[in-house]
Amino acid sequence: MKMLYLFTVFFRIDLFAIGGGFATLPFLFELADKSDWLTRESIGNMLAIAQSAPGAIGVNLSALIGFKYSGISGGLMAALGLVTPSIIVIIIAARMLETFRENKIIKILFTSLRPAAAGLLAAAGLGVIVLSFWNAAAPRWYEFLRWKEFLLFGLILFLVIKFKKHPILYIAAAGAAGIILKL
Repeated sequence: MKMLYLFTVFFRIDLFAIGGGFATLPFLFELADKSDWLTRESIGNMLAIAQSAPGAIGVNLSALIGFKYSGISGGLMAALGLVTPSIIVIIIAARMLETFRENKIIKILFTSLRPAAAGLLAAAGLGVIVLSFWNAAAPRWYEFLRWKEFLLFGLILFLVIKFKKHPILYIAAAGAAGIILKL
């Protein structure tokens, strides 16, 4: 029953998450709010791992969440649930696009999906920012903002804009700073 639950939850998430792996985050935050086994904080930690691992972020993240819920088989079932709608849609769309390549309605449909994808990606980005900088469990009001993380973000953003080096350098620097500062 757990496997069917994981498959259907991630099938539903991918069915409506237009825009890639980050677009699944609002749905995952909703899942965390409704469940007792998953938190927004753990999603943020898993997102950091999923971004560091090779492969698609959405698949990596779903596999990590499924693994947390029900071990290896849960990870496999969650990942399978996440990719199944995409595979189905790609097969159907490929066949339809060959037939309706110049159809104005199809062009309008694809154009209208862009704002939806932008909205989901913006919600995901804001969710990650709030998760990274805001500590809702802080005992005192002045501890709500995570100052170390905020300053590290500002420093890395400045370095990216100023020096324009390869992103892996900034990722490594941020990882080292996180270890040193015990973030």
